[in-house]
Amino acid sequence: MPNNIPPTAVRQPVRGFARLFLRKSVEQMHADHTSSELKRSLNSLNLISLGIGCIIGTGIFVLTGRAAADFAGPAIMISFIITGVLCTFVALCYSELASMLPVSGSAYSYSYASMGEVVAWVMGLLLVLEYGLAASTVAVGWSSYVVSLLHDIGLHLPAELTAAPGVEIKEDGVVVAHGVVNLPAMIAIFGVTCLLVMGVQESANVNNLIVVIKLAVVIAFIAVGVFFVDTANWFPLIPDE
Repeated sequence: MPNNIPPTAVRQPVRGFARLFLRKSVEQMHADHTSSELKRSLNSLNLISLGIGCIIGTGIFVLTGRAAADFAGPAIMISFIITGVLCTFVALCYSELASMLPVSGSAYSYSYASMGEVVAWVMGLLLVLEYGLAASTVAVGWSSYVVSLLHDIGLHLPAELTAAPGVEIKEDGVVVAHGVVNLPAMIAIFGVTCLLVMGVQESANVNNLIVVIKLAVVIAFIAVGVFFVDTANWFPLIPDE
């Protein structure tokens, strides 16, 4: 090795690699949060509503019926039980981490404190991907309900404006058109974006209202549906096909 190369130049790549797993202490995160420009504007009710709103999403209204009718049959009850147990553990983990690190950043901050910078960076990208996919899925589910509601009252949107670009639109098994843009879904995303831009408190108030409506719908569905349960339909529990 040439003598004119300083020793620090050799050790630099090691320090750079080690930095990928550099962690922030709980005390350091508390100190960074104290000097942050972000202000707390949500109370306990807003946070509880936010959590319930994330758990009871559009999927329970859109995918449950299709999954039971076309795939799982009565065995979908098992899926709900397993998912409920897993969600309970996830909720307990988030509660523990949030009480230990009451700072902004969610899973990004938790990963930074526990596993290091590179894991936190990957977690941040995964959160962006998750929220993007979740928003698009919810918007598409909302769009199908709006299209159905408009159809019931006599308003018919062109099929090309209710499907993603290039998606085949079939009637009686025959392709009649191809999707251009899912207009109701885009309007929904634009409306929610405008609401979020208005402010955190405004979006939290709207979320509280939506959560109350969703809980009322779920409770009403259970209260009414319990009188129509026919255990004879539980067999076979798992369909053959």
